[in-house]
Amino acid sequence: MKTQKTSNILIIILLLLSFPSNIFSITVNNLRCEMLNNPLGIDNISPHLSWQLESSNNGAFQKAYRIIAASSKELLDKETADLWDSGKTNSQESIWIDYKGKKLSSNSMVFWKVCVWDNKNRKSEWSEDAFFSVGLLNPEDWKADFIGLKSDAGESQSPIFRNKFILKNTDNRYLLHVNSLGYHEAYINGKKISDNILAPAMAQFDKRSLIITYDVTSYLVKGENDIVVWLGKGWYRDGLPGVAKGGPFVRAQIMEINEGKANAIVCTNDSWQAKESGYTTHGSWRPENFGGEILNAGDFLKDFSAETLDNAQWGKTYKANIAEHLSTPQMCQSNKIKEAIKPVSLTRGDDNTIIIDMGKCLTGVTKIDFPKLDKGQKIQINYCDFFDSKNNFIDSNNYDIYIASGLQNETFMNKFNYHAYRYIKIRNLTQNISKDNITAYLVRTDFDDSSSFECSDNELNSIHDMIHYTLQCLTLGGYMVDCPHIERLGYGGDGNASTLTVQTMYNLSPLYYNWMQAWKDCIREDGGMPHTAPCPYSAGGGPFWCGFIITASWQTYQNYGDKRLLELYYPQMEQWISYAEKYSNDGMLGKWPNNEYRNWYLGDWAGPTGVDVTDSSSVALVSNCFLSDCYDRMNKISTILGKTSEAESYLERRDALRDKIQDIFYNDEKNTYASASQIDMCFPMLSDITPDDKKEKVIESLISLTENKYKGHLSTGLVGIPIITQWATKEKQGNFIMNMLKKHGYPGYLYMIDNGATTTWEHWNGARSHIHNCYNGIGSWFYQAVAGIIRDDNSPAYKHFFLRPQNIDDITSAKAEKETPYGIIRVSWNIEGDNYKLSSEIPVGCSATVELPLKTKSITINGRKFKKREIKLSSGKYEISAKIR
Repeated sequence: MKTQKTSNILIIILLLLSFPSNIFSITVNNLRCEMLNNPLGIDNISPHLSWQLESSNNGAFQKAYRIIAASSKELLDKETADLWDSGKTNSQESIWIDYKGKKLSSNSMVFWKVCVWDNKNRKSEWSEDAFFSVGLLNPEDWKADFIGLKSDAGESQSPIFRNKFILKNTDNRYLLHVNSLGYHEAYINGKKISDNILAPAMAQFDKRSLIITYDVTSYLVKGENDIVVWLGKGWYRDGLPGVAKGGPFVRAQIMEINEGKANAIVCTNDSWQAKESGYTTHGSWRPENFGGEILNAGDFLKDFSAETLDNAQWGKTYKANIAEHLSTPQMCQSNKIKEAIKPVSLTRGDDNTIIIDMGKCLTGVTKIDFPKLDKGQKIQINYCDFFDSKNNFIDSNNYDIYIASGLQNETFMNKFNYHAYRYIKIRNLTQNISKDNITAYLVRTDFDDSSSFECSDNELNSIHDMIHYTLQCLTLGGYMVDCPHIERLGYGGDGNASTLTVQTMYNLSPLYYNWMQAWKDCIREDGGMPHTAPCPYSAGGGPFWCGFIITASWQTYQNYGDKRLLELYYPQMEQWISYAEKYSNDGMLGKWPNNEYRNWYLGDWAGPTGVDVTDSSSVALVSNCFLSDCYDRMNKISTILGKTSEAESYLERRDALRDKIQDIFYNDEKNTYASASQIDMCFPMLSDITPDDKKEKVIESLISLTENKYKGHLSTGLVGIPIITQWATKEKQGNFIMNMLKKHGYPGYLYMIDNGATTTWEHWNGARSHIHNCYNGIGSWFYQAVAGIIRDDNSPAYKHFFLRPQNIDDITSAKAEKETPYGIIRVSWNIEGDNYKLSSEIPVGCSATVELPLKTKSITINGRKFKKREIKLSSGKYEISAKIR
């Protein structure tokens, strides 16, 4: 395919290219509250409501909406809005609409629905009903006590708590609020009430605990009922910060909701029964010591039926003394099992061990259906993500133990811990077992899997698919971990490196809401930030890590239109900026000291052999470019929040720092910056520091260095990957990225894949971790540069976006889908000879500006000819055909 030096820019205003329709239809669907589907127990009384629209006609948009909200489904069905009737409200907005009804309170239950009027003033049908409830927002809402169980060895590691209660009727709604310090599962009348796993989500455990609310109405019966709550330690370990020593602990209460009134009918206290479950745990939950579970099947209850519970031996609970802290509703989805994975091979060794290959790396839990075992037989199950250089299994602290009961049909399955692995080693299982008896389950936060990409180059597809899958292995527990088996920390640097990619691929507004809450809880009084959230102990990083609360909040606003983070955490953003300025000399950020919660001072990290990421000039350049970007984001955030004077101040500081960076780090003779590494060359250009009259020479130097010094390879680390990716996308340097991605040698993504990778590594050479969040920042390039879906930074949530597929050698077709808050964007294009075709689908409520990458002789859109002019597409489906010159 020939590369064209110029492109036809189509900024087409197109309201209706299809022929007029006699029937104009618009429907309302996918109702959400705080971007969650029917959430129970939200953390505020003034929530935001959103919905999506569909229409069979091009050019459709919403002109007005009406929301009604009621305290019961029955009232809503009658269109009796006892809580709120917005009336016909003229607005094109369909996301983040403020609830403006009657004042809500803890335990409020709200049912709501929407209808809209289209641009021809035609009214839609009512949407399906949706609902939400408000959680327990105040300390006085709690009537329950935190309870625990003492064991012979101290605090029980995995206790079961039980209570029997009488219910006179089941006509009302019943909500169970669970606030566990550690993981929990709950059962009513022998049935598990949720498919959540490893709940609740992560928090900064010495500041906050999270509450999950369940609707248990359908599990209750008239008369006697049983409730069981089963706990696991999770992060509540000796030596780690928490709101209580020891643990796990729990408080729980069932609320009866009747005609808008709430009454606590069941509360945890020291009258509950308790017993050991047969589950214990090992491992400190510090780096490389996350251990596993020990299951003594002889101590298991066979089920949670009333008969089994009545025949069990029970001990007493005690009321736990828990320090005052923030107990708030969990505002992200819980973890779920998302995929069942079967082994590709099973091999028995000479030493009576069995090696199982699951075929790909994963993060999750393991289930093994055993053959008949001997009573007391002790089975050890080890996990690793790759073999050593001699093709041997790598043993570590990541293992589980199953002690058999000797009964038929014994099954092992993780409950309160997880592993990240590809390979399993089973020891001391002399009996026969087959692949059919083993299943691994991928576990992650239950966000929407809402993107796809494919192009004509299968090697590029394999890189995309590896990154797309890797991010699912890293996003569990309401945050994104660096590696799920070695550290499990929410590093800000790793987050900054992959946020654009992961938010392009997935709908993560609720997950980032939870994660940024932890960053807020981590800030110190002097404005100092750690490098991770949660922050259980000191960890390495640098400014690119600490400033994550600014950049991630901004990206979340840009990608999802979610302004909550900007409003909530603006004070913490300002605090951190002030802290960074305390370590600035003459306007240039300098190194700050290590302390008890943070160490190292990095620029880039995890670069390939031959690239010195510790070079002092590079560290200084990267850190100051990032601070310049933070000033830029703070200028924009201040503007959005109406803080005019602050916005002007940040703009002045940004411009002053840009000038200093250019003066100090630019080599005018060589047209390079600092150490002349790829990140050093790209970061100033991405941050608009490089003057326009020098940019072309800097680009020439970058390409020359890449070809000659780095042999055409990507030669940068965790920070550099997203910087280079975003710069190349912005400057339409698609072939520059393409050529590097296609390299099979070290370092590179195809080098990983050629060496068996199914998820991305921590280091280019494969050291330490093969499931990691280091090099995933390239993922945005597939959607933005190849497929061409570019967010408009002046129009958050893709209200308006660009379709700018780049002309990249040897790629002859591409297609992609991307979920936005307004609906799914779909685009595909292909080149055959001198014919260029682009198909697009734009959600109702959105518009797009199209820029074709090639010179054309003629253009048709939906079969109609257009002269060269600027075209803007409104919502709908379009077929664009062009003859290439």
